[in-house]
Amino acid sequence: MTNRRSCRTRLAAAVGALAALVLAVPVTLTATQNRALAVGPDLLPVTVANNTGRSEAVYLYILGTDIRPGGGLGYVNAAGAFTRWPAGGIPPTPAPDVSIAGPPNGGSVTVRFPRFISGRMYFSFGRKLDFRLTPDGVVQPAPWAAGDPNRDVLFDWSEFTYNDAGLWLNSSQVDQFAVPHAVSVTSGSGVTTKTGELLNDGRNNVINGVKAQPAFARSVVTRADGTVLRVLAPGKAMDAGLMDPAYLDSYISSAWNAYTSRTLTVVPRTNEPNRRFFGRTVGSTMVFTDSSGAQVATVARPTTGNVWGCDGVFNAPNTPPFIEPEIKRTLCTALNRGTLGQFDTEPRLDAATFYKNSAPNHYSRIIHANMADGKAYGFAYDDVGGFESLVHSGDPRSAAITLTPFGAGGPTGPPPTTPPATGDLVVSNWHQKCVDVPNWNFADGQRLIVWDCHGGTNQRWEFVNGTLRTQNNKCMDVAWGSTANGAAIQIATCSGNPAQQFVLTAAGDLVNPQANKCVDIAGWNPNNDAVLQLWDCTGGANQKWHRG
Repeated sequence: MTNRRSCRTRLAAAVGALAALVLAVPVTLTATQNRALAVGPDLLPVTVANNTGRSEAVYLYILGTDIRPGGGLGYVNAAGAFTRWPAGGIPPTPAPDVSIAGPPNGGSVTVRFPRFISGRMYFSFGRKLDFRLTPDGVVQPAPWAAGDPNRDVLFDWSEFTYNDAGLWLNSSQVDQFAVPHAVSVTSGSGVTTKTGELLNDGRNNVINGVKAQPAFARSVVTRADGTVLRVLAPGKAMDAGLMDPAYLDSYISSAWNAYTSRTLTVVPRTNEPNRRFFGRTVGSTMVFTDSSGAQVATVARPTTGNVWGCDGVFNAPNTPPFIEPEIKRTLCTALNRGTLGQFDTEPRLDAATFYKNSAPNHYSRIIHANMADGKAYGFAYDDVGGFESLVHSGDPRSAAITLTPFGAGGPTGPPPTTPPATGDLVVSNWHQKCVDVPNWNFADGQRLIVWDCHGGTNQRWEFVNGTLRTQNNKCMDVAWGSTANGAAIQIATCSGNPAQQFVLTAAGDLVNPQANKCVDIAGWNPNNDAVLQLWDCTGGANQKWHRG
């Protein structure tokens, strides 16, 4: 249950001549929820299946960060036991062999994720990966860097976080496209969600499509034996000297200059359409104001490298009220998708408008075009608008990573579409958090809380005959029909009794007519997990709501 921002694992600074990266605390922008609401097993079974058609031995690695207080960097064995790395050195020293025997072609193995880790699962073919340790942690493979010992290894990875709020698991193409793989999760209700699967012969189609683009062609890396190891993302190809570092410069200039005489409106949150910021370009800087006219952010014109990495001028502290980072991630997304300069409102949510600019991100375009559901992490903020290859469950029971065919195989068209979630969000006017059923637990008596709005089914409410109904025929309810201050607001099976009647007034009060009292965020608690209660209507901001 989270307001996801980007599920890529963020890495620390370069290490010496290797120009590789040390795994820092992964930031998948999930929030660790109150452990009293824990769901999911302590050790989550994750099945890795090999449908690649390749005969080489496969090696697996589970590396990451213990996200509990006092945790550290380490690795996980097949049984789910976490071990911290030993001390490293400068120059980096060899790491112990922590590989797990992977599945042969046509086979599968099951490993386990402990419920306190955020990191990556690597998979390599035919040769083990070479990891090194520094005093700060483990050096990640960086095959785009000169001298990296893993340059000739066929490998890839998925990224994940598993904590008390559930599992987030994604396939990532932010750095490279190498081993095609799909990810899936099965919830306690038995529903399985899946993404990341390529269309028939999708790997070859991506490779050939990128090769056909002259500016990108050299980013396809082939081993001496003829094996195509990977397609580098544009930023990594540029770092390796395989792509023009000025490729986007002309487009960036035209997009930036478009707003010298027009106003760019940024609406960073779909559930808050009135939360808007307004940008105009002054010289080489875009200046943003809020609806009152107060300046809230400035963004210097980026370089091509800034756009590929969504870094440099796009860096911003991820702290409340989040205005600067949300504006910057919106701009970087628009430049990667080629919509900036073409439209006066961002972000755009119609994929048919993407990659139409004068210098498109063909890497991301081609990968998306070859995904069965159209979703991928083609660049760092590809989750803007929900276009990322991510699965999430707040109540996971198992997960899977399926290594899919390198050649023919895979679906020939998109899967059936899933109907969108129905119902409205009920949003606090005070801090813009949503009324939420914790962890999708729709049991009678489950107390309601507020949580960052993410639009999931546990935050959707139908206003029906004076009731607020969520899925499974459950209604917002005052516990035991109480009319006393402090009575818990919960869900219960819809019965039509007065404890389940609520009216959202024009003034924003959510009133239970039986008690003539309001739904209130208890104790003015501004945090996720704050509980809801019944209280005398005071007109306070902690009692004001709107439909989103």
